[in-house]
Amino acid sequence: MVGSRRYCLCVLCFLAGLLVLLALLLCSPSTAQAAAPVSFVNDVAPVLKENCFACHNSKKRSGKLDMTTYAGLRKGGDKADPIASGKPDESLLIDLISSTKSNRMPPAKDGGEPLPKDKIALIEQWITEGAKLDDGVNEDADLYRELRIRWKPPAPPAIYKGPVAITALAFTSDNQKLIVGGHQELTVWDVATAKLEKRIHTRAERAYGILVLPDGKVAVAGGRPGQEGDVKIYDINGGKPRDENGVQILDGVNDNSVLIAKLLEVDDSINCLAATKDGKRLAAGGCDRGVNVWDLSDGYAKATLEQSFEIHADWILGLTFSADSKYLLTASRDKTAKVWDLDAKVPVLTFADHQLGVFGVAIKPDGKTGISAGDDKQIRFWNTSGDTKQITAVGGHTEGIFRLLYHPSQPLLVTCSGDKTVRIWNADSHALLNTLSGHTDQVYAIAISPDGNSIASGSWNGEVKVWKMADGSLVNEFNGSPGYKPREVKK
Repeated sequence: MVGSRRYCLCVLCFLAGLLVLLALLLCSPSTAQAAAPVSFVNDVAPVLKENCFACHNSKKRSGKLDMTTYAGLRKGGDKADPIASGKPDESLLIDLISSTKSNRMPPAKDGGEPLPKDKIALIEQWITEGAKLDDGVNEDADLYRELRIRWKPPAPPAIYKGPVAITALAFTSDNQKLIVGGHQELTVWDVATAKLEKRIHTRAERAYGILVLPDGKVAVAGGRPGQEGDVKIYDINGGKPRDENGVQILDGVNDNSVLIAKLLEVDDSINCLAATKDGKRLAAGGCDRGVNVWDLSDGYAKATLEQSFEIHADWILGLTFSADSKYLLTASRDKTAKVWDLDAKVPVLTFADHQLGVFGVAIKPDGKTGISAGDDKQIRFWNTSGDTKQITAVGGHTEGIFRLLYHPSQPLLVTCSGDKTVRIWNADSHALLNTLSGHTDQVYAIAISPDGNSIASGSWNGEVKVWKMADGSLVNEFNGSPGYKPREVKK
């Protein structure tokens, strides 16, 4: 019996050892699947975009080097090809990004941080493997675009763990709902009950401009800062929404009955929108300093880019059309407001009395007086023809003014500011009529209802408030971050 038991144990030991040996063989380097080669577009280009494209692009070309295409990178700038295929130790690119001296790239003198070691190792490995371009990608392809089309937008959070900054909002045509920009989404709330009714998933991480057009469709400008920007038209009543705890969920990324038109896709955020009263023209401006104007007369599917121009030296932050639709007024971080003649397609006026960036611009219905406001805390009234003389400057806000809106039917202005207030002004006498207080953070967005009776405002910490235009009384308030529960402040 003892011998038999020993024999059984030996057999079991042998089988166990065999299994261990088999596992080791299966996991050994000789039989394991070889690691995938490093992809230039998917792995290397994102590192270059994050750290190099700002200085080495088709417009700036520091050192005569454009890195936004594979061909441009391999051509080099004022030096030869910075890559020796298969030889990272002989590649100038590796020398520069790994240097500890003054020639290090990104340059320390411009505030650039050194590349992490793992990113340098990634580029070294790509060069070791031959510094190849991915199959099917043209060497002259714009890498901004190649990265953009490969990016897949994440779903918005089911429940927000923190507040979302409210950077754009708008009333629906019936004055009853409020469309609010969220994180990768638009949300729709009932004004009377503050109830969340819809959530529309978007590609844009954040909305910076929301306009409800005369037919009820919604134009949205936004993007991912430093990554991409877009202008799109949505039907928030379209598609086949699914119900989630009483809230309708719509797909504004892939459902063409919700996302009904893509007007613009660029490499940085679009900051502002304006439309003519009849909705036949739409304009947008953004971080690329460009202004685009579309003709929507034949419908959104047949929208045509009527004109595109650059007249500012920095970001476009505000836009508005004149009442007769003949002129477009623009506001910029370059400290100026300008007037553009849409028919002649030329700039006709520059107002340069602001001391800091200009965030908002408006024009009186008669077209004779431009109004602008910005980081210098002043609302400035100026002539739109002749010598561009400033008529007056009005103070009151104690921080920068982020938005400026003209009432649809009365001589009233509404502003919002970093001082946490919304203010109502008489556009003729320039008198302050009311200060709406109650926000606990900087107010970045305002909207006036189509009937002119209500104001909505949104702040950096997600607060949304609705006020009566007539007396400034608070109608309702909520946090525009679905599911988020703000902490109660102990008094």
